[in-house]
Amino acid sequence: MKWRGGRRSSNIDDRRAQSGSSRGSFGSGRSGLRFPMPSSGGGKISGLTLIIIIVGALIFGVDPMALLGGLTGTGGLTSAPSTSTQPLTQADRDKSDFVAVVLADTEDTWTEIFRNEFGQDYPEPKLVLFRGAVRSACGQASSAVGPFYCPGDRQVYIDLSFFDELSQRFGAPGDFAQAYVIAHEVGHHVQTVLGISKQVRAAQSRVSKAESKALNVKMELQADCYAGLWAYNIKRSQNVSLEPGDIDEALRAANAIGDDTLQRQATGRVVPDSFTHGTSAQRRRWFRMGYERGEFKACDTFSAGQL
Repeated sequence: MKWRGGRRSSNIDDRRAQSGSSRGSFGSGRSGLRFPMPSSGGGKISGLTLIIIIVGALIFGVDPMALLGGLTGTGGLTSAPSTSTQPLTQADRDKSDFVAVVLADTEDTWTEIFRNEFGQDYPEPKLVLFRGAVRSACGQASSAVGPFYCPGDRQVYIDLSFFDELSQRFGAPGDFAQAYVIAHEVGHHVQTVLGISKQVRAAQSRVSKAESKALNVKMELQADCYAGLWAYNIKRSQNVSLEPGDIDEALRAANAIGDDTLQRQATGRVVPDSFTHGTSAQRRRWFRMGYERGEFKACDTFSAGQL
């Protein structure tokens, strides 16, 4: 992916100079990859342990929040994060430059789509870079939950150490794999702006737990398709450009975060009834749908006969 020299978004809120850690609880309504990461030091739960706890709880019908003892939940904060100043290195600045260029390109993509499809302006989201833990309108979040979007403040949150985990532990290296993650989270912002997320949450309150999970899968796959739309628009972008292998990088990332793949790695079992984000095959398929069709209407996962 050729991105150096591209336009940088001004919507970056870099909080990495202040590292935070706390046992806070997460607010409701967050959307995202939900790709657990390991925490470092201090007796925190590691990423692998977190995966096992959450997946195991889903398999046996137990609320993961009860097992995590306040690490996750829907209530108020249990404590405020402690912070310490950590100066940014040149590598840190290079990473933020990359994120700013990718975010700028998603802004260009969705500005055009909103103008052509809806005749309206696209309200650009903020993207928050953090280390360890962060406070959002959705509550206190640890980097262990991976990148997420908070509809309460309409901001994307990413601890960039996630990209190391994506490459080293889950075998999805490359800058385009990282860009796919950002584009997916921006896709959740689009769903919020268009009222899709609100409609889904309202529907989830009226149906069974199984039906609620099925709706969540459709929402996540739609965000994957929106990421594919962004990739399609790169062909005409003046900001970044594709290189050979880029789409394969995104597909490897989509494959790595499928519910079935994560469950199999964590427990050796796959429990379809517990899926909330879609299988690896589904995530690849819907990214490809957006990329190959290049049409906003192609991403209507809620009307699709087959996911």
